[in-house]
Amino acid sequence: MYTNEELKEILQTSLDHEEEMMRTYLIAAERIDQSEELKLRLREFAEGNAKRSRQLIEELKRFIH
Repeated sequence: MYTNEELKEILQTSLDHEEEMMRTYLIAAERIDQSEELKLRLREFAEGNAKRSRQLIEELKRFIH
């Protein structure tokens, strides 16, 4: 069983990972000129990461209050 502190750490690590992936996808999308379809998919991936990031932030707030 995880302690509250361990759960917070897991959630924070996951949030950091999602945010880094989101940045990576957005940067890659900006640097692609040859395929609008790939640019769109990368932006959609980033949107998925942003959604998961928001969900993780909400979970982390539960530990603060």
